[in-house]
Amino acid sequence: MNMKKIVSGAMAAVFILALILGLPACKKEPPARAESTPTKGLPHMNVTKEPFGNLADGTAVELYTLTNDKGFRARLMTYGATLVSLDVPDKNGEPADIVLGYDNLDGYVKNSPYFGSIVGRYGNRIAKGRFTLNGVTHKLATNNGENHLHGGLKGFDKVVWKAIPVKEDNGVGMKFAYLSKDGEEGYPGNLNATVIYTLTNDNELRISYEVTTDKATPVNLTHHSYFNLAGQGNGDILGHELMLSADKYTPVDKGLIQTGELAPVKGTAMDFTAPTAIGSRIAQVEGGYDHNFVLSKGETAMGLAARVFEPRSGRIMEIYTTEPGIQFYSGNFLDGTITGKSGKVYPKHSGFCLETQHFPDSPNKLNFPSTILEPGRIYKSLTIHKF
Repeated sequence: MNMKKIVSGAMAAVFILALILGLPACKKEPPARAESTPTKGLPHMNVTKEPFGNLADGTAVELYTLTNDKGFRARLMTYGATLVSLDVPDKNGEPADIVLGYDNLDGYVKNSPYFGSIVGRYGNRIAKGRFTLNGVTHKLATNNGENHLHGGLKGFDKVVWKAIPVKEDNGVGMKFAYLSKDGEEGYPGNLNATVIYTLTNDNELRISYEVTTDKATPVNLTHHSYFNLAGQGNGDILGHELMLSADKYTPVDKGLIQTGELAPVKGTAMDFTAPTAIGSRIAQVEGGYDHNFVLSKGETAMGLAARVFEPRSGRIMEIYTTEPGIQFYSGNFLDGTITGKSGKVYPKHSGFCLETQHFPDSPNKLNFPSTILEPGRIYKSLTIHKF
């Protein structure tokens, strides 16, 4: 008998038997996605990569998506090591993106008030763009009136970071690395900065920082997402209930520079030691909230810094940190001129920031915790957003 007929007849018999028994016949496995990095033991948790556009000089920007098995999703891009979106379920299990931003790279490059980015070398303000260190006065860019803000004209939010996925037993993440060269934006020393975002299966977004330098220099990195727990573009944040674990804050002058005083919050509009609606006393604060709060937990201990509750969605965000301070900003400079993701317009107070940090202008305030990193030492910091 012809061998081809024997093989053909055997395959036909297998196919008929499969139909009778209800078994799949000759099923092909779908090809694995080349850009997917599943985490061992957690089949629902993975990292995927896709292009997110190019800068004017042709530099490619990549977008990474982290997911856990609870319906949380974080998208991060290499430009600014930026959190582009964060999908969090509400009390009914319906997810929504809770951070403000843009659908495309162009918006972040042309007109972003630090949406979701890592800012540095020095987050927040340094008075008059100068500080003296070891007898040498260093001059920085003055990009916020007469003051220096968030690292200068081209801070860490405006550079492309190197990125690699990382795996942990209970999470997936991205490691971003950037070398800030000696003299960049006026700062001394070659600075190696690493930031790791991790999305855990405990519904945490963890942000860890590690920095080294070859010359003494100020370092104060922070993350600058604008949150709206009702969903980005879904109204203002004035009804959000905020608790800050801080019984003191650092008052500012008209230029929003710290006076050096540590003032009690009790009896003032700065008192969020008990949950309080953000809008309940905001009219008493000229210009709105844009203030550093002194955390009660101590200078380096990990502890609860803030808790935010949004009544309509039921979403709750807690922030834990090793930093001594947290900047609460109520989105005062948003003015409706930015159209963000999904065509949503961002008017005043449409998002809030809670930036864990050392205190602003610390290089010029000897009574504040030091932000000077010396060669041979390692700057380490951890902030956790728990939902």
